[in-house]
Order: sequence, then C-alpha cells, then structure tokens
Amino acid sequence: MRALPPGHSVVAAADVNFDRARSLAGQFSGALATPDWREAVELSSVDAVVVATTNDWLAPVTEAAVDLGKHVLVEKPAARTTNELRAVLAAAQRSGAYVQVGFNHRFHPSLQKARAIFETGVLGPLMFIRGRYGHGGRVGYDREWRADPAISGGGELLDQGVHLIDLARWFLGEFTVVEGHSGTYYWDMPVDDNAFLSLRTKNGQTAWLHASCTEWKNMFSFEIYGRDGKLQVDGLGGSYGVERLSHYQMRPEMGPPETTIWEYPGEDTSFKLELSSFVDSITGGVRRGPGLGDALKALEIVETIYRTSKR
Repeated sequence: MRALPPGHSVVAAADVNFDRARSLAGQFSGALATPDWREAVELSSVDAVVVATTNDWLAPVTEAAVDLGKHVLVEKPAARTTNELRAVLAAAQRSGAYVQVGFNHRFHPSLQKARAIFETGVLGPLMFIRGRYGHGGRVGYDREWRADPAISGGGELLDQGVHLIDLARWFLGEFTVVEGHSGTYYWDMPVDDNAFLSLRTKNGQTAWLHASCTEWKNMFSFEIYGRDGKLQVDGLGGSYGVERLSHYQMRPEMGPPETTIWEYPGEDTSFKLELSSFVDSITGGVRRGPGLGDALKALEIVETIYRTSKR
C-alpha cells in the first residue's frame, strides 16, 4: 500500500483478520474494510486488485477478479498447481483483464541494472547461470502455513525457488531439459526444505539453482556468465546483506577482469517499481512485467522436480 504510485488509492482492504483490514483501510479516506474478499473484489469502484494471500487463495481470488474485468497483481507463485493457474489464464483470456505476477526480484535495482548491461551484449553469448537463495527459518517454522501442503502447495522450491527459476528464464529463455530433486533435510514437515535444479536450454545453456530454508545465514547470490564477462548479484538488503551488483569484464589478454561494483543500500524499492510497472501496463498498454505465462512456466518446472523427487 505504501508503494502505490501517485494518483492511485486504496478503495477497499479485505482480510480474514477484520482488525487488520480496518487498520489498513483506515489509512485511506472512505476505504471499505471487510473480512470478505468477495465484497472487496465486487465493488464497482475497484479497477485493480492486489492479491497477497496464502497460496491456496491466490488463484481463486485472481480468477474471480478477472472474471469481473478487474486487473490483478497477484503474488508469486500465483497458484499452487498448473491446473489452478490454467483456470486463471482462461478467465483472463475471456475478460481481457491484465494479470501481473509478483516476481518482484526482477525489479530489484541490482537486477534491473544487470538486465540493462546484459542487453548491451557486452557479456557475449551467455553460457550458464548459478543461483542460490535461502533463509534459516525460525522456531516453529515447520508448523506455519508454508509447511502445510494443503495451503502452500509445496515447500522451499515453490516459495523462494520460483524466484530463481523466473530470473533464470528472464536471462536464458526457455528450458527444454529439467533435472533435479527436492528433499526435506532438517525441518519436521511434509514439504521440501531444499531443492537442487539443473535446467538447460535447447542450446545447452545451463541454470544451476539451489533454494534452501536451511541456509543458516540468509543469502541471495545470482551469477550470470557470458563468454566475455560476468554479472554477480549478492544480497537483497536487510538480513540478506547489502544489495550489490558486480560486473566483471574480460580483457583481451585475460587475467584480472575490469571490475565495476554498484551497491544499493537502504529501503527495498522493488515493490514500488513493480507496482509502477503494473499501473503502466494498464494505463499505457505496454505490458512488460512478468505475467501468468511466466508463472505457468515456473510452476511446470516445479511440478517436474516434485514428480522426479517422488520416484
């Protein structure tokens, strides 16, 4: 709500915890507070809906909203399964409503800068990506909603892993070979706490990804290797450390590369950029943000890994 672009306001806030909904709505003059999401979605004064719920409600709320012609920004992974998501896709196609998926990591300043450098071609043809993302949980983590497959749909792969998958697709494109496995190594829960992926494009470019909630020091690392240079993103701010982008450009004589480093301390601005992209996509008609198709591709990879891991 704090990230809303100027000129836009909250019309309604819905939460099963009515006190929370009332607290949020109270920050905006005339906004409705309700414990019933349907009441909020069905308001004629609502043009767009932000769906930030547990995973089991992402698809139902989004589908209902787009059926009414409302534009939607839905948190990742947008659904628990591909079947749930395909129903949302069909509804969006029927109504023409725009749906953006909350892969906000694309909007972190380090990754925006990395993408801009990548698009200049200075890295040369990409060879592979190495990505690691993890946190250490907290006392009782294995009793929270993310550990309940009926609510979450999956574990760490579906939680933080989809961010790595989405970023890898953003740079390398589609993957034709999906290999890996997920497992539960530490937490007492029926979902995975670690996942290891090897994804390959038709040209053999590889993304090697590891998502973990046994990472005792929270970390994010995303490395993009080209034939002529490398980009490395470390940290996401807060407990993940200062966000940093390093650009290593090979010299003709090889040896130590030309190195440029950018740091992005302070507040996480990714949500502001994400919401601005969402609004621009609606008002300007140029849709650049990650959409339902991106979420579907990520979920297909997740489901492949989960099937492989059950063998």
